[in-house]
Amino acid sequence: MRLDKFLKVSRLIKRRTLAKEVADKGRILINGQQAKASSNVKVGDELEIRFGQKLVTAKINELQESTKKEDAASMYTIVKEERLSEEAE
Repeated sequence: MRLDKFLKVSRLIKRRTLAKEVADKGRILINGQQAKASSNVKVGDELEIRFGQKLVTAKINELQESTKKEDAASMYTIVKEERLSEEAE
């Protein structure tokens, strides 16, 4: 499954266009490697997503083409969330 679609379906990022922008700016890593919106993700991959001053690490549990809002959180597990210092920018 494409990275931008996974982010939207799992609701880690609400809109696919926003997911594409974030990926294209180099703010997403898959297993430590720079990712593009078109990168493929699979179960077991670890995503690092930088939202402003916050770094979220999530592990992919399952892939679904579509899901209900209540079930979306089961697609991933948040491994850690950390605030980045101002110097990291």
